[in-house]
Amino acid sequence: MKPTFQLPNYPIWVGPLAQTFPAWFESAGYTQVFLIADAETRKHCLPVFLQETGLSADVPGTTIPAGEHFKNMHTCAHIWQDMLAAGLDRKALVINLGGGVVGDMGGFCAATYKRGVDFVQIPTTLLSMTDASVGGKLGIDFNGIKNAIGLFGDPVAVFADPIFFNTLSDRELRSGFAEVIKHAIIGDAELWDQLQQLNDLRAVHWPSLLKASIAVKVKVVELDPFEKDLRAVLNFGHTIGHAIESYFLNTDTPLTHGEAIAIGMFCEAELAPASTRLPRTALAKLLRRFFSFRTIPVEAFPALWELMQQDKKNTSGKVRIALPDAEPYRLHWLEPAFVELERSLTVYEDTIKAGL
Repeated sequence: MKPTFQLPNYPIWVGPLAQTFPAWFESAGYTQVFLIADAETRKHCLPVFLQETGLSADVPGTTIPAGEHFKNMHTCAHIWQDMLAAGLDRKALVINLGGGVVGDMGGFCAATYKRGVDFVQIPTTLLSMTDASVGGKLGIDFNGIKNAIGLFGDPVAVFADPIFFNTLSDRELRSGFAEVIKHAIIGDAELWDQLQQLNDLRAVHWPSLLKASIAVKVKVVELDPFEKDLRAVLNFGHTIGHAIESYFLNTDTPLTHGEAIAIGMFCEAELAPASTRLPRTALAKLLRRFFSFRTIPVEAFPALWELMQQDKKNTSGKVRIALPDAEPYRLHWLEPAFVELERSLTVYEDTIKAGL
């Protein structure tokens, strides 16, 4: 079966695993396989994966705790130890079965184990299918900073099958939808128009929507594989969103990645100059339709600004926000001051209080 997308170093298939993975795996000829999953994906997604691919239930691997707060060096040490215990050599294949945390960290561990072993991404969430598994960004969080440690490293293949959406909660499905919204704004006006008509994510025809969303990510990655410039546009919503996600991470009410990015897109669109022609009102309306926004206490504003100081896009000590420009696949840089962040968060808070 022909890949849905072919990047320079790896193919991406969107569709049933049973029609793609077995033939690819047989032709690849790996003699050792090691599967990484978290506790939730091992319970809910591994049985589906084994049934669809025909792999043995005895495939060796490791299970990590589920959640962003375990995406750290301590968990990496656990993964590397289990790789060593399994006797993996450099011709083994690592299978990352899970969401963005498993893909980011599993890929990071594979790319650094014995100077690198092959890995495939089997994303099981909408978030990881449309964003995290494509583009070769690998890494972990460090000292409370999202993705502070990492590298670029491509998988040998990506297999995105919407069958796994049946294992997701409504909250997790909505979380991934934030990235679909982002991609539509960056580069697909037709997809953006389609999203305006949606009301129920369970009624979506996901194969076609996934292909449209992934196509935007693929094009940006092809134009700028190592984020020298344009690829930063994929961080729309992420400068403020990552700070918000990190702020709430160790509280009793953490946000999902998509929930934080939804808030980030709202606030960053508020800061955008008129020349970018961001659909601010329509975006706010769409986000409010699918996300229950979290109140951010005013005393958190300085802490969020401090977290933004650690963003990887910053230069010369200045916070930089990457915005989509008026034309598709164009980038507009913004260097806000703290007072502008404060203003955007205040507008966000006022919007919530007004029930708009």
